[in-house]
Amino acid sequence: MNIRKEKKKRNCSRIVLSRLLANFPEQVVDNLPADISTGIYYGWASVGSGDVHKMVVSIGWNPYYKNTKKSMETHIMHTFKEDFYGEILNVAIVGYLRPEKNFDSLESLISAIQGDIEEAKKRLELPEHLKVKEDNFFQVSKSKIMNGH
Repeated sequence: MNIRKEKKKRNCSRIVLSRLLANFPEQVVDNLPADISTGIYYGWASVGSGDVHKMVVSIGWNPYYKNTKKSMETHIMHTFKEDFYGEILNVAIVGYLRPEKNFDSLESLISAIQGDIEEAKKRLELPEHLKVKEDNFFQVSKSKIMNGH
């Protein structure tokens, strides 16, 4: 599944592993395919016309935080030099890691996230997943990029 949408907000309340999560707007989440399961996925992401990086994405209600609205939170495995609020976030989901679940502590949630990241890193090294990184999907024309990025 490929998704290209403007990132409307940054969720500062959930800084996990010292990284901010990029949230997709509700409209994007509401328009996801009806048959997509909630859970943790992995794939590739880029901001605007920038480099393509490994990522994990949570699609669901985030039961630990007791969300009442379904969300799509993307963790890009890269440290950016500056905020990319308002930029176009391009995401290609290539695989499913696990179903969404609740945790009894923040520590167990963080441990699961760390495990998800490590597992995604390994799986994204498979040849069939590496080729997606080079897909034309990530070749965004400069006229579609906001703020020159």
